[in-house]
Amino acid sequence: MLQPFGGRLPDTGPQYAAYPQPPTRAGHLRVEYEPRPTAAGDARAAVRRQLEEWGLEEQDDVAYVCELLAGELAANALCHAASRFRLTLSASHGLLRCEVADEDRRPPRVLDAGLAEGGRGMYLVDALARRWGCHQDGPGKTVWFELGTCGCDGCGRRQP
Repeated sequence: MLQPFGGRLPDTGPQYAAYPQPPTRAGHLRVEYEPRPTAAGDARAAVRRQLEEWGLEEQDDVAYVCELLAGELAANALCHAASRFRLTLSASHGLLRCEVADEDRRPPRVLDAGLAEGGRGMYLVDALARRWGCHQDGPGKTVWFELGTCGCDGCGRRQP
């Protein structure tokens, strides 16, 4: 049985609010997926291709972590919302932001999955992302995370 991990839910403070538009001259990708079993893998592949195009594929594991976490959010959308979902990826000013929007209004929760086969997705997001959150978006929600890409000491790491 999955248990809440410290009761953590996405931060709803204003600094974690919706991110409606990428900054000027930012790299931007938006793709919609049908709820098919291959959709999470397709989303990971799209992230990988886009990061290669932006030249971020060898940036201190940023590409690997982004691909992993995007796949987790996509898998959550498939598993819990069972609906179409939209992946948005943007990069600007040393920041990489990934969003997955689906039609389920329930916010994600960080779970202590123990030995369960699933339930580690948001635990990984919470552990590896610089910041992450969730906001209501029309009939559903958007879950997002951010990673630093500037290569400065501590840029991609969680801030206290």
